Amino acid sequence: MKNAAKYERAYFMPPEDCYDWVKKEYITQPPTWCSVDLRDGNQALIIPMSLDEKIEFFKYLVQVGFKEIEVGFPAASETEYDFLRALIEQNLIPDDVTIQVLTQAREHIIRKTFAALEGCKKAVVHVYNSTSVAQREQVFKKSKEEILQIAKDGAILLKELAEETNGNFLFEYSPESFTGTEMEYALEVCNAVIDIWQPRPDWKVIINLPVTVQHSMSHVYACQIEYMSKHMHNRENVILSVHPHNDRGCGVADTELAVLAGADRVEGTLFGNGERTGNVDIVTLALNMYAHGVDPKLNFENLPEITEAYERLTRMHVYERAPYAGKLVFAAFSGSHQDAIAKGMKWRESKDPNHWNVPYLAIDPHDIGREYEGDVIRINSQSGKGGVAYILEENFGYRIPSKMREDVGYTVKGISDHQHKELLPKEILSIFTEKYVNIATTIKLVEVHFAQKNGGIETELTLGREGIMKVYHGKGNGRLDAISNALKRHNVLDYKILDYKEHSLTVGSNSKACAYVQLQLPDGRIFWGAGVHSDIIDASALALFSAVNRALA
Repeated sequence: MKNAAKYERAYFMPPEDCYDWVKKEYITQPPTWCSVDLRDGNQALIIPMSLDEKIEFFKYLVQVGFKEIEVGFPAASETEYDFLRALIEQNLIPDDVTIQVLTQAREHIIRKTFAALEGCKKAVVHVYNSTSVAQREQVFKKSKEEILQIAKDGAILLKELAEETNGNFLFEYSPESFTGTEMEYALEVCNAVIDIWQPRPDWKVIINLPVTVQHSMSHVYACQIEYMSKHMHNRENVILSVHPHNDRGCGVADTELAVLAGADRVEGTLFGNGERTGNVDIVTLALNMYAHGVDPKLNFENLPEITEAYERLTRMHVYERAPYAGKLVFAAFSGSHQDAIAKGMKWRESKDPNHWNVPYLAIDPHDIGREYEGDVIRINSQSGKGGVAYILEENFGYRIPSKMREDVGYTVKGISDHQHKELLPKEILSIFTEKYVNIATTIKLVEVHFAQKNGGIETELTLGREGIMKVYHGKGNGRLDAISNALKRHNVLDYKILDYKEHSLTVGSNSKACAYVQLQLPDGRIFWGAGVHSDIIDASALALFSAVNRALA
């Protein structure tokens, strides 16, 4: 692309090496979570949520387990003001949940914000002003000293109004466009605010360092956070928060590395909704921790329900391949993937049921309310024998012999390819039943009798063929051998039996048995048949006749 030269570096590295975060392998405990779905996520919607929708969404966030929820910009719009007042006046805020409101560092907006908070049991008042080079020079046309004074004036006014207003207030400050700000200057501004607020162990303040726009790779942001954490005044009484956006598609990476670098708190949204490319996706962050054995302290055990509510209330769509929540993220269409997953499931069940290490599946879908049926093994023209066999066994109890799986797999795949669509489990069962089970297209077994004579088994078969009934006789070492010899004796078909398997059907009907027979014709061709009956002997006979009929066809 010809215009790359016009993009100069818009971020600033710290003035010293800050790479202690590199030594950490993974996040060992979750940060404090703050949902900004009802503010940042709402203002990014084409049609913002109504008052009733915001109340319903707030209740979902509480149900998930958020203890801090940013509810809006009450000085910005009537709906957001009314929403805040409804939460307070209708006593909808649980005692263990703290709401958060946002305000610019402008006097009339701060005053209106505190007026909206009258009577609130506990709230974080989040004040911000922009500090980046681009904002200072292009938007505000102010010097560093003037921008610093805006932050200090806002911090002073928060302190004054908190003492005058009925309620319990915590403070948060954000140097908006932090990543585009010189690190020494960002530190100076934040420390000035901290010095005004004078946090204590029993009254900590939040310093939020947002990725308002992503300018750098994620490791740069981690170094910036580590630098700020190391040099921030009164650090033990400061909660270091991050609020990453996703302009470069690195919101999750930025946040994870920032937590390694010292961040205590994360602001984000469910599924990453927010301005432009969105905020960091808290569902992904939390379940990434969960996949490392760390309880994120958020409950996504019924993620499909949460996804449905989110899509309904925001009119947004969760992408099918979005991590964890997407409808297809656990789906395996590839034959080799299906085979590995099916074998992994079997291995885990018998060898190590208390741990999860199944190929191709980062976490157990059941943990977030997903089902193996329809979610994991999905069948289309790209699928393999293992996937088809897995569907038939897990859903319907058919334990297809390993040698038969390829035959069944190609049959099902061929139909999917011809119809140009995915096949659902019930459709796969219908294909298997139609093509392999109790087939009587040419010869029908009407009646069979056995007698034990001279150390062997004799049989008398009544068969129907083209509407004509005939009685055949045969002898053998066992019942199936006797039936087979009767067919060969009367020249029905020349073949030999290569394989035979049987089992009880464990899904759907415990009273039925299933048998499988593999035949080989003199020219080498192979045919399989299956039989299902309440009696295993009859099931075996039906399996043989299914294979014979498939060969005759």
